[in-house]
Amino acid sequence: MNLLPFVASGIGLGAVYALSSVGLVILYRASGTLNFAFGAFGGLAAFVAFELIRDGVPQLLGWLVGIAISTGIAYAYGRIVAPRMAHRDRVVRAVATLGLALLLLGGMAYIWGVGVARRLTLPTDLSFVLLFGVRLSVTRLIALGVSLAMVGGVGLLLSRTRIGLAMRSLASDRNISAVIGVRVTATDSFAWMLNGAFAGIAGLLLADLNRLDPGLMTFLVIPAIAAAILARLSSLPGAFIGGMICGLIEALLVAFPSFANLRSAGPYVAALLFMMVVGAGQGLGARE
Repeated sequence: MNLLPFVASGIGLGAVYALSSVGLVILYRASGTLNFAFGAFGGLAAFVAFELIRDGVPQLLGWLVGIAISTGIAYAYGRIVAPRMAHRDRVVRAVATLGLALLLLGGMAYIWGVGVARRLTLPTDLSFVLLFGVRLSVTRLIALGVSLAMVGGVGLLLSRTRIGLAMRSLASDRNISAVIGVRVTATDSFAWMLNGAFAGIAGLLLADLNRLDPGLMTFLVIPAIAAAILARLSSLPGAFIGGMICGLIEALLVAFPSFANLRSAGPYVAALLFMMVVGAGQGLGARE
């Protein structure tokens, strides 16, 4: 069986998961919140862009407006709601974002409906390169390039800027950070804004690679969380690698009819096995 076409398909999907995973890890490191609304942010960005482009707005402007919408909603949540829950348990904060995800999902389903065949298109969809004799669309390569560029950019942001230093300080200890003068709410809000921007870009790419559906877009967060778990919710390079692994697992499972219906569970099984192995290794190390 030739698996190369499925690997080529998994590259684009893995890039979207990598981008999503990095966005989740950035926010978790800064605020300790696992954002279940990430996929809904991206879905809203994609639907807004789709609607604007269908109404004759230039594609680039439609994409930018969509990303701005997801970024703005994430920033508003981080500025208004998140500070009031900052001292609640992490599970409570995560469940609050799940409620936001369901609210956005219901809104998208009400406005745009479900089960309708829709898809964003990019000018690069019909262009391709040959890799090991397999056609790889330029759009998938762009998704990979955007993911790599944003991971590198965030790495520089965290290591070379004052806001990056503040985010790393919050990740270590929020209370001490507040005492030494870090603007906790502003830094949290910036992390939410980054999360929303990542969600918007990931949503646009996913809407091009797959169909544009409220449920599908909202539950983009599920494999992204699996990828973030592979990175132990702390490592940006690990989040990127975990996303690529999850995308490739899903794509390769499609090649086997017996497992094709289980492809969505593939990333979580991989994350579970990883945590079992890591936990067992840490337990052995502790006993020694």
